[in-house]
Amino acid sequence: MNHSLDTDKLEREVKSMYRDVAESSDAEFHFETGRDLAERLGYDPEDLEYVPDAAIDSFAGVGYYFDLAELDPGEDVLDLGSGSGMDAFVAGLHVTETGTVTGIDMTGEQIEKARDLAADNGFHNVDFRHGYIETLPFEDGSFDAVISNGVINLSAEKDRVFEEAFRVLRPGGRLAISDIISEEQMPESIKTDADLWAACIGGAEQVDRYTDLVDAAGFDVVAVSENTDYEFVSEQAANACSTYGVKSVSLVARKE
Repeated sequence: MNHSLDTDKLEREVKSMYRDVAESSDAEFHFETGRDLAERLGYDPEDLEYVPDAAIDSFAGVGYYFDLAELDPGEDVLDLGSGSGMDAFVAGLHVTETGTVTGIDMTGEQIEKARDLAADNGFHNVDFRHGYIETLPFEDGSFDAVISNGVINLSAEKDRVFEEAFRVLRPGGRLAISDIISEEQMPESIKTDADLWAACIGGAEQVDRYTDLVDAAGFDVVAVSENTDYEFVSEQAANACSTYGVKSVSLVARKE
């Protein structure tokens, strides 16, 4: 953990930013949101037809990994940092009514919005829980797949996140995620800036270190690919991207 980062301030910043994402999808952020972003990243427009519009409007993901996840009907899926529910609802379509999807998020407004959307749109197999991705409130071996989109970079304890994901997966289960990484080590001035962490910049690990953390948790990394269609929109974030090679990747890893 980076001890010079004020983690309490980071949590407040992240909650504040994603509360705004939940409540005002047309506000300006460091990153894009919404349907155009989702379709450009690779989401199937036919899937999006069945996802509640309000969840799509608040979508703030950084890539598309469902092709890597290969979710099957009847599987149990956990979405880390589920936000307003976009990916959880897509996962719900893939596992069908015979499977389950559980989203976990630390922002109360996101959970409340996602629960309302699930209830109002007949997603009986999709549930949302308030909690932290570093300390998951689930039994060992509860899920067939763990998914996450643009969230793990926000954690100051990424090693714990991957260890917890490994713990709650069944043998043969997989981790399929999109996240922000960097090609170069960033200076302390960026890594200790809570606002830039909340913007998905400050917490970006170097890609080799990132995959090392996944390996160290016990996973076997199967594939890593760059999401070239993702870009930050604010000048501050874009500068960090060009200087330190900050970019989006998707990754799939398996628990043998």
